[in-house]
Amino acid sequence: MRRLYVYEHPDWPRLHWKNDSLIETLAAVRYQQGRLIGQMEALGFDLRQEAVFETLTEDVLQTSDIEGERLDAEQVRSSVARHLGLDIGGLRHADRTVEGIVEMMLDATGRYEERLTGTRLYGWHESLFSSGRSDRRRIRVGGWRDDRTGPMQVVSGPIGRERVHFEAPPAARLTREMETFLDWFNAPADTDEVLKAGVAHLWFVTLHPFGDGNGRMARAIADMVLARSEGSPQRYYSMSSRIRQERAAYYDVLERTQKGTTDITAWLVWFLSCLGSAIEGSRSTLAAVHEKARFWKRVADVPLNQRQRRVLDRLLGDFEGKLTTSKWAKLAKCSQDTALRDITDLVRRGLLARNPGGGRSTSYGLADPS
Repeated sequence: MRRLYVYEHPDWPRLHWKNDSLIETLAAVRYQQGRLIGQMEALGFDLRQEAVFETLTEDVLQTSDIEGERLDAEQVRSSVARHLGLDIGGLRHADRTVEGIVEMMLDATGRYEERLTGTRLYGWHESLFSSGRSDRRRIRVGGWRDDRTGPMQVVSGPIGRERVHFEAPPAARLTREMETFLDWFNAPADTDEVLKAGVAHLWFVTLHPFGDGNGRMARAIADMVLARSEGSPQRYYSMSSRIRQERAAYYDVLERTQKGTTDITAWLVWFLSCLGSAIEGSRSTLAAVHEKARFWKRVADVPLNQRQRRVLDRLLGDFEGKLTTSKWAKLAKCSQDTALRDITDLVRRGLLARNPGGGRSTSYGLADPS
C-alpha cells in the first residue's frame, strides 16, 4: 500500500516541528546573517552593489541549473547589470527567458515587504514563460495548472532516466490550497522569519501550483522571506547556489518529507544547514569584492581610459578564458588596433602581463602586484 503524501494527512496543512532540534542551528544561522550584514555595511555603496551584482548573477544561473536549464552567463550578467543600473559594458543582449528570471527574483527581494498574491505569482510565472511554452510544450500561463495531461509529478534527472519524487495535489484542490497558503504567508509571522522561509519553500513546492517553474518560484519565495528576516532587499549570499551543490540531498529530503508526516523537522534541519553553508560561501564573494577594492585603491593615481577601467574590472571579476586583443575589442567595443594600444599601455604600467606563448595565441592576465 502506498504511503500517504504529506498533503493527504488529516492534519494538513498544519505543519509542525520540534523547536528543540532547531534552536541551536537557527541561532548560529542568525548570528551568521548579522555578521555578514555588518561586514557589508562597512563597505561603500559601490562595493555593496558589486557584491549584490555578483550574488544575483550566481543566483539566477544556479536556480535554473537546478532544473537542468543552462543559461548564458553573459546574458545573465547583462540583464542583472541593467536592472541594477550598473555599467559593465561589452555584454550581449539578454533574451526574454533570462530577463524574466531576473525580474522575478528582483521583484521577490526588492518588494519583500509587500503582500504575495495570486496575481503577483501569475506575473512571475508569465515572466518565466512569456512564450507560453516550456521545453517546446505548451503550458498554462497566468493561472494554476489544470492537470489535463495527467497528475503533476515532481521529477529530477536526465530525460529517459527521470526519478519521480512525489505527486502534487490534484489541480481541483489548488484554488483552496493556494488561498490557505497565501493567507498564512501574508499573516504576521508567529515564528522566526528564517524558519518561515523554509516552511514557505516546502509548502509551495508541495502544492506545485503551476505547469512549470515551481522550483524556481519556491526558491524566490524563500529569498523573499529571508529578505524580510534581514530587513534588506540586498542579497549577499546565494541559497540557490548552495542547493545546486547539494542537489541530490535537496531532492532526497524533499521526497522523504513528502512521504512523511506533517512533522517537517528533518526538512527544516536540512534547510538551516544549507542556509548556513550559503552564508559561509559568501566569504568568497566578499573576498573578491575586497580584492577589487584594494586593486582600484592601488591604481587610483594611474591615468586610465574608460575602456581600460571597464576591461580591468571584468578581469577582477568572473572573466572566463584568456584575455586577447579580440576579446578586449569585444568587451570595450573598439577596434583591435585600439585594443592592442590599450593592452600595451597597461603592460608598460605593470598592470597586465603577457602570458607564455605568442603569435596568434598571445594572451594577457593581471600582473602580480608584488
